[in-house]
Amino acid sequence: MPTTSEDSLFFIPVKEVCHRSVVTCSPDLSLIEMARLMMVHNISGIVAVTDGKPVGIVSVRDLRNLIAEVTGSIETLTVRYVMKTELITIRSSDYLFKAIFLMAKHNIHRLIVVDEFNTLTGVITDADLMRIQTSSPLYLVQEIESAGSIDQLRILGQKMTGMLRYALKTNADTPSLIQLISHFNDALTQRLIYILDSKQNVRLPSGAAYLSLGSEGRQEQTLRTDQDSAIVYRDDLSCDDILAVRRFADEIVTALENIGVPLCPGNMMASNPEWCHSLSEWKQLVEQWINRPDADATVHFGVFQDLRVMYGDVSFEAELQEFICECTRRNAIFFPSMARNIVRFKPPLGMFGRFQVEKKGDQRGKLDLKKGGVFALTRGISLIALESGITGGTTWSKLERLNHLHVVSDHDLETLSEAFTFLVKMRLNKQLIALSSGRPVDNFVDPMVLMDRERDQLRAAFKGVDTLLHILKSRYQLDMMAR
Repeated sequence: MPTTSEDSLFFIPVKEVCHRSVVTCSPDLSLIEMARLMMVHNISGIVAVTDGKPVGIVSVRDLRNLIAEVTGSIETLTVRYVMKTELITIRSSDYLFKAIFLMAKHNIHRLIVVDEFNTLTGVITDADLMRIQTSSPLYLVQEIESAGSIDQLRILGQKMTGMLRYALKTNADTPSLIQLISHFNDALTQRLIYILDSKQNVRLPSGAAYLSLGSEGRQEQTLRTDQDSAIVYRDDLSCDDILAVRRFADEIVTALENIGVPLCPGNMMASNPEWCHSLSEWKQLVEQWINRPDADATVHFGVFQDLRVMYGDVSFEAELQEFICECTRRNAIFFPSMARNIVRFKPPLGMFGRFQVEKKGDQRGKLDLKKGGVFALTRGISLIALESGITGGTTWSKLERLNHLHVVSDHDLETLSEAFTFLVKMRLNKQLIALSSGRPVDNFVDPMVLMDRERDQLRAAFKGVDTLLHILKSRYQLDMMAR
């Protein structure tokens, strides 16, 4: 393992820690032979592979349960009969914080490690992680998983802010840091849902799903500055279950506010009846937004298109995403209309690259990082991705996939990715500084207080935003559209 400071331990790639040799077998091997193999190697679990790819896993517990439950002979049984096929895997390039999170979330002791081609490369266990355990705040996830009250979650949410300050000092790459934030936000929300269920008898009925939207749907929030959420449920849900859905929606929004997540100023939340519909109602509404993309429709669609099931029936996610793709493909004017709205949000750069700051109001002399940069990048890249049939994922992953499809060039990939990364990191840093000083969190930065290098990087990032706007104008021939 390379020499590293204690602060950066949890940003070590899994492959640097995963040195354990993997004992594997065929899923068609007999259970008796598999048990002998486990005995010879003195292991408590074995991975079944086909063509180098993991297809199942068997533990000593699985063997014990099988012997206790099967009444006949096991001599004719194979590994395939007992192996678990719903595998929890991790990429060798992922960071240790993700391994810790997955083990805590799924209450397991080992993870199967694969490469980018899903080929087995190793196994990492909790014992491996314990050998390098420090006082790392990543173990905050274990506290979240055991929290028993909303008050405890509020405290842990505040503790998470301290963890982010800590993580920023490690100079971890921004996409990984944002991924870490997303993991903890998800853990907090899902534990909150568990507490509502177990303590207050408030639960989402089966046949429904609670959706995260916008930046949380993309899993790239910095601080949780507001709530963007919705609920979808089956068309045939009973009246009683629909009432339960409404109650859950009201309670989850209030509970999130109680642990420190502000309400959405635009009321785009599950508690608003306009954001809580049956599947067919959502499809009608989405089709309406797409066919008549006026100002409100573009805002609502922009938030909704990055939907992700946070809790409940996960099948709704794929069905809604597929419907969005189908509808947009049928409407030739949709993409140019959305693009024209996005290019209105120009980066605040004037002649010779001079910053154009706010001229009046409380933010006089400052730049809006969201309005002048992050918004155009996330919406513009999501739009091009959607046209290419890509839904879900972060802005970074969408760019990578667009580059793979040769929709975005290598040069533009680098330019746009660097611009987005810098703006997101600066936004997060400024938000944490505001919290430390007791000021409200916002998206503004004063260029005069930045170091020369930071100003140069910010100027380069805004030029990257301008690159995207030119791509949108050219791709959708916006200069030829009637105004």
